[in-house]
Amino acid sequence: MKGDTVPDTDHVTRHCRPKQIDDNGEIQGSAFMLRDVETGLSVDWLEKLRCSNREDEIAEIRNIYYSRFNRIGAGDKIAVLNVGRVRNHVRVGTPDGRILEVIHTPEIDDDEEDPHSEIINMRPEPMRIAELIRETILETYSARRQ
Repeated sequence: MKGDTVPDTDHVTRHCRPKQIDDNGEIQGSAFMLRDVETGLSVDWLEKLRCSNREDEIAEIRNIYYSRFNRIGAGDKIAVLNVGRVRNHVRVGTPDGRILEVIHTPEIDDDEEDPHSEIINMRPEPMRIAELIRETILETYSARRQ
């Protein structure tokens, strides 16, 4: 339901553009930066998709990206993060023991199946927290359909 907390055992994805990826193909911390107007970092909750395996989850995320964004470039990537690992790494890695929250925020009204979520409580140190989040990437995939 909208506003539900994504469990620590679950996973989220982040769409990463080529300008957020270095020459070695590694996703940079800039992929997890908030824009000035944002209150939360946009992610998608994999388990909300109710797929039977990661391959099917990634295929569905690709479909969502194709419908959500104007263009998916050849260099675009999907970063997979474990919610609990992100939260713990940021808590331990910040001087104030920052507690991030990952909240279900469907973009489509009354669509409980929409996996859109947000990582909140990244301010006032979004650059430091973005780098800590980057350090927790579990897997990466091409965002392009195969």
